[in-house]
Amino acid sequence: MPVMRVKFGPQHPISGHLCLALDVDGDVVVNIEPDIGYTHRGLEKIAENRNYVQAVPPLERANIVDSVHMVLGYVEAVEELMGVEVPERAKFIRVIMAEMSRIASHLYWLCLMAVAVGLETMLMWPINDRELLLDLFEMYTGARITHSFFIPGGVRRDLPQGFKEQTFRALSYLEQRLGDYDRMLYQSYTFKIRTQGVGKLKPQEAIKLGLVGPSIRGSGVKVDVRKDEPYAAYDQLEFTVPTGKVGDSYDRSVVRLREMEQSISLIRQALERLPSGPIKAPAPSSAPKGETYSRVESARGELGYYLVGDGTTRPYRLKISSPSFRNLPAMGYLSKNVPFADIPVILWSLDLWPLDMDR
Repeated sequence: MPVMRVKFGPQHPISGHLCLALDVDGDVVVNIEPDIGYTHRGLEKIAENRNYVQAVPPLERANIVDSVHMVLGYVEAVEELMGVEVPERAKFIRVIMAEMSRIASHLYWLCLMAVAVGLETMLMWPINDRELLLDLFEMYTGARITHSFFIPGGVRRDLPQGFKEQTFRALSYLEQRLGDYDRMLYQSYTFKIRTQGVGKLKPQEAIKLGLVGPSIRGSGVKVDVRKDEPYAAYDQLEFTVPTGKVGDSYDRSVVRLREMEQSISLIRQALERLPSGPIKAPAPSSAPKGETYSRVESARGELGYYLVGDGTTRPYRLKISSPSFRNLPAMGYLSKNVPFADIPVILWSLDLWPLDMDR
């Protein structure tokens, strides 16, 4: 049988708007070429034609399931360029919101990963539990998905009355649910045979490919911007960096479950140690001439912003180094001579998000 080229996505419901050109021999994929660009919107150029505050709303749309980190990376770069020192209370609030966003993003990923292996019960559980976090976002920012509450200098407003108590209740419930997810999905015989040994990456291979986030930590490489180059209030909080041992799709999935446990702990610590004081510092409307690079640890890994100022009220140049784009090479590397049915499993074990890949 001759090798035939078929397209997987962007219409396929599990492709996530990503188009993959697959060369198949029967039901074996012998080669794969990612075809990105279906969600390109030119967000970097849009930001360059707005002032530093107006750039916040469009940039968070590069990844709406983790919009908090998209903005956090940007405002950290702007503050470094402007020489603005963020108040301590704002730093702790940033940690709280960032870790809530990490959990919400991982829960969304969990739904898609479960569908990829055919376990649809796990589609309904996490998507419903995620609503608790969206309720908290709405309580604080007035919006559920994109918020625009990080601004150069701090945050737009303080935590509302009752937020702390409601957050603790939600965290206690989610902590219990993580145990349910473990029993229902991770200990499932079906999930194990579909993920264990599939898409296996050795530590040296993951490093050579330039992977970031849970995708590289699943291979046992302990790298995390929050530890390696602390920002916000992470240097004042205790947490561990989960890693895998085998480096397969199962390990990458387990890492995300353990990260949610660490995020719950971080939110609790930040709320308990939340200092008093102002929530934002004055920030100039223009940035001096110069350049800077800022990075944060988003739900998918290291997210970087290269920012150039020219003395005006708008960025002269803005470039995003997105985690999905950096993890994309692993898709082609892992998808040679594998069964066709393993493609969705490998894809979502890497948690590739075309929106931040194309921008």
